[in-house]
Amino acid sequence: MAALDTVLAKIDANLDSALDRLLRFVEIPSISADPAYASECTRAAEWLAAELRSIGCAASVRPTKGHPMIVGTVRAARPDVPHVLFYGHYDVQPPDPLDLWETPPFEPRIAEAEKGKQIIGRGVADDKGQLMTFIEACRAFNETGGGLPCNVTFFIEGEEETGSPSLPAFLAANAAELKADMALVCDTNMWDRETPAITIMLRGLVLEEVVIQAADRDLHSGIYGGAAVNPIHVLARIIADLHDEKGRITLPGFYNGVAELPEEITRQWRELRFRESDFLGKVGLSIPAGEQGRDILELVWSRPTCDVNGILGGYTGKGSKTVLPAQASAKFSFRLVGSQDPYKIAETFRSFVKEHLPADCRAKFISHGASAALQLPFNSAVLSLARRALADEWGKEPVISGCGGSIPVVGSFKHDLGMDTLMIGFGLEDDRIHSPNEKYELSSFYKGIRSWARVLNALAL
Repeated sequence: MAALDTVLAKIDANLDSALDRLLRFVEIPSISADPAYASECTRAAEWLAAELRSIGCAASVRPTKGHPMIVGTVRAARPDVPHVLFYGHYDVQPPDPLDLWETPPFEPRIAEAEKGKQIIGRGVADDKGQLMTFIEACRAFNETGGGLPCNVTFFIEGEEETGSPSLPAFLAANAAELKADMALVCDTNMWDRETPAITIMLRGLVLEEVVIQAADRDLHSGIYGGAAVNPIHVLARIIADLHDEKGRITLPGFYNGVAELPEEITRQWRELRFRESDFLGKVGLSIPAGEQGRDILELVWSRPTCDVNGILGGYTGKGSKTVLPAQASAKFSFRLVGSQDPYKIAETFRSFVKEHLPADCRAKFISHGASAALQLPFNSAVLSLARRALADEWGKEPVISGCGGSIPVVGSFKHDLGMDTLMIGFGLEDDRIHSPNEKYELSSFYKGIRSWARVLNALAL
């Protein structure tokens, strides 16, 4: 294996050609949501497979019922080194509305900005620029003659922006080929443009819909008001009773499996340049809600939630209608952390609703899915190696962050292939992904390549 300094020097020398390759990749309008661009998605897959083959990877384009996948493997020169699976996606969001783009979305350009150069084009941050950071790092190892420090399998799909409908069947059919010691994903953000981040926590999700039925039809409120039960009132009381006065969720056993953060992580988050007033102020709010005594970062990254996402019942048209509705419904979502059991929580929620129903009311439940939270252990050796590698490149410790949402493919890697995932990305909050004038900082691209070289080297030591 070539010395790391030699590889980093090769990355520096390759930057112009690496940037040229990224621009050519972004020129391909691989819009997975629009059937009119199916051939462009295939072209993007074939382009990527050719790039992987150019760095010594045995790569092929694999057909699916939707857009094709790319799978390729590179063996390290040394025996007994880790085997990693790198995941990315080549498909992009539609660029609409086109009139808000300063230049055509698939004619990428380099622009001067106040804090440095930016690469502008649809998909450059999500996820073409991100995945090319890893490919270019591998290219530098290959071109220095020493080969990769780890065994690497590439798995790149073309349907991430449409919910990855072909992914479950593909994983099931190719599990043996895709199985590795761990997965690497580059589709997340840094803390800020000078501070890298490693995302190690993804919240799980339970989605439940409740329909409460009372009378057999809507009733005249002048005749039945005060005598007949109103299911909207019943539903409102149930919703109110799901939280106590301190913002904690009242379902029995709800916090089983929810652990407190290590002191090191709590301290790091409190020392970050994060202003709660700015976070809430940009959406027109000012006062934190949720569990009392918890910082906002803790609330959105590492604490569970129960939210009502929508309520429907009675007359909702213009004007008024004096009616007692026969039914009322609401949609609920629970964000989960730690080892909370999503199916146990769904069961407990349904029992809670039933116990709060008065006579003459009954409830129907509709599940819209459930998934467990994911977390790389805080004491993981892999995490420690990656932290040190990123600190060496950026000159500061990476933020160990959580993600309030979910990344379904990471769950699939865990539950279907038994692999933990290390999520290291170089995007920024203002990259305007999914919006007009999407951009990726040139510094993110360049230092992202160097970062992956350091991480791969560290994993093999």
